[in-house]
Amino acid sequence: MNNFSSLKIIFFSFILLASSTAINAQYYGNQNEAGAKIGTVLDAIHYAYVDTVNDKQLAEAAIVAMLKELDPHSVYIPAEELKEMNEPLVGNFEGIGIQFNILFDTIMVTGTIPGGPSEKLGIMAGDKIIKIEDTLVAGVSFKNNDVIKKLRGNKGTKVKVSILRRGQAQLIDFVITRDKIPIFSIDAAYMAAPEIGYIKVNRFAETTTEEFREALSKVKAKGAKNLILDLTGNGGGYLNRAIEMTDEFLSANKLIVYTNGRVSPRQDVNSTSTGGFEQGKLIVLIDEGSASASEIVSGAIQDWDRGLIIGRRSFGKGLVQKPIPLPDGSALRLTIARYYTPSGRSIQKPYDDGVDAYEKDLLTRYKHGEFTTVDSISFPDSLKYLTSNKRTVYGGGGIMPDIFVALDTTQNSEYFNSVLRKGIVNQFSLDYTDRHRKELTASYADVEKFRTGFVTDEVFMKEFTDFANREGVELNEENYKTSYKMMSMQLKALVARNLWDLEAYYFIINETNPAFKKAMESFKDKTFEKMKIVSR
Repeated sequence: MNNFSSLKIIFFSFILLASSTAINAQYYGNQNEAGAKIGTVLDAIHYAYVDTVNDKQLAEAAIVAMLKELDPHSVYIPAEELKEMNEPLVGNFEGIGIQFNILFDTIMVTGTIPGGPSEKLGIMAGDKIIKIEDTLVAGVSFKNNDVIKKLRGNKGTKVKVSILRRGQAQLIDFVITRDKIPIFSIDAAYMAAPEIGYIKVNRFAETTTEEFREALSKVKAKGAKNLILDLTGNGGGYLNRAIEMTDEFLSANKLIVYTNGRVSPRQDVNSTSTGGFEQGKLIVLIDEGSASASEIVSGAIQDWDRGLIIGRRSFGKGLVQKPIPLPDGSALRLTIARYYTPSGRSIQKPYDDGVDAYEKDLLTRYKHGEFTTVDSISFPDSLKYLTSNKRTVYGGGGIMPDIFVALDTTQNSEYFNSVLRKGIVNQFSLDYTDRHRKELTASYADVEKFRTGFVTDEVFMKEFTDFANREGVELNEENYKTSYKMMSMQLKALVARNLWDLEAYYFIINETNPAFKKAMESFKDKTFEKMKIVSR
């Protein structure tokens, strides 16, 4: 067993296991004075309070209040919510395998999960679900949660749906046997330009490493010698998946991350000698939505000068949570340590002002101008750290990018915000694709032909503004001109998504993404050399 493997085993044993003696004493027994005091108060309320109380709800409220005094990420999870919260990280759920939107009070299938039960039966994008188990679900104000409750279910169970398909006069009945449906971590993997691959990762889940290696192989097979890794909006997930992804980029025996806590001794994890992209220029995109596992990856890449970090300061979540099951099936996620980057930076931003202020941090940053002006961000000298090539980086919460890219607010307008907020942009793109699917698929064999050939011309945009007007948003000419470029590109990207998949959306929309465009420029100019970023 190599050094990395043994350290990883020790590290994850530390994360996933705890001393049963310590847990029993600290969490489950009323062996100490504080525990006895809480128990006495609950007993007093139960036996003497003027009104009847729900003991379970009272105990849960007490737990939530206690955890709120600790840190923003120590949380209580009720038993009924535990499975649902774990699904995005476990990497699958049980259901029929469709993606859907509700358009004109009707459930429209926007896509089927490859290999899922719906795809196998021939259900297609554009199909409208009119009945579920012979009960009408169109025109009855069905919500997203209602659809999920009706269509999800245990593997092996069956559900009957009646579908209206364009060109068919009668409803088509399908009896679908539910199965495990994968939740994918990779939104897109394509060639952004000759020799430049692009991979968008939305979370760090159980299957992320396998998916990422497949995506990396895909772009390398197409000639990628350089790579953009897009972690914007990626809120994190499993620590081990972040470590495995980072290991793809670093040569052997480099520190990836370490943790340290009051009763948890420092644990280091180093890279191995095998990695799929140890050579070649690497750029990582981050923003204020990049958190936790995303910050571990970008922090290690930055500290080792392995790649260029572009975007805005990341979220700043650097606390390690340990799941602790409770007797009734609920659980605690209790903070037991902090993450540190190889240079020694703590990723966690301060939370001294309390949970409420912490939760409003992104809004505070926005109001302070941090999203639009790099000069609004300043750190004291005490938070300076050095990378392997003696570049200065900063601690204090989150990962500061090497190159700042402002949030583009120049194309915002009240009209654009209204059509987005009311879902009109998405609704129109669904409706347009549904009405023109046959001619669109005949005209554009693939997304590249669509990108170069499909034009959001005056006729198309007039259809959109008329649609928005019918939905209650009146055209404002001045606002329309301000937002035209972004609005038309968003519509084009959504039509592409409806025709193909989410990768097609990013293939189109990245043309207007300032961080993506800055990354493409940085491959061509002398940025890597000026910043002493190594490509191996």
